[in-house]
Amino acid sequence: MRTGAALEERIIALIHERGLVPGAAMPTEPQLTDLLGASRNSVREAIRALQALGIVDIRHGHGTFVGQASLSGLSTSLAFRVRSSDSIRAIRELVEVRELLEIGLIGEVASGPPDDARLDALDELVSAMAEDLEADRAFHALLYEDCDNELVLQLIDLFWDTYHQVEHFLGAPADKKDVVANHQRIVTALRERDPDAAREAMRRHFLDVRLRIARADELGVPGLG
Repeated sequence: MRTGAALEERIIALIHERGLVPGAAMPTEPQLTDLLGASRNSVREAIRALQALGIVDIRHGHGTFVGQASLSGLSTSLAFRVRSSDSIRAIRELVEVRELLEIGLIGEVASGPPDDARLDALDELVSAMAEDLEADRAFHALLYEDCDNELVLQLIDLFWDTYHQVEHFLGAPADKKDVVANHQRIVTALRERDPDAAREAMRRHFLDVRLRIARADELGVPGLG
């Protein structure tokens, strides 16, 4: 009898062996039972585990299909890690990774061809940030949508979502005026097509975040668990 993890790995291997792409129909449960030499209950549990990871997509009444394996399912696990470990250090590390990613990318965005429509949309999102937290998420997604890298977009969204799940543990909320001003500097640098200014604006944006983390560390933050 295969263990659950081994069975999940065998199903993944089967997907690759058959060249099944996202959206393709998976073998039926009885077929998987025969192919893998496992019980129906074991196959069902393995499929559910793979569904949680986004590797398969169960459409009730239609069947099981290969999924997109989005990273969004990792948000809960990542937030749990932050809240279950050395909280301030974990939040700092999370922000550092996102900062490195975005500073590296924003220079490329600023060097790319001008896109007035996107810049106007970014301005609108900046104006909305004082009242709408989701405008911040949409801003960072829109910045990099032309990078032709779906993994980048998923990672940035994952880091944004995880940080904002634990941000309130850092004490006083970020000043909305500072948040708006920081994002406006980024758009200004993009309008001027100045990669160095864009990178510096992004660094300043994250500097404010890191200073907030440092203050929370000095004051002492209760456990996040």
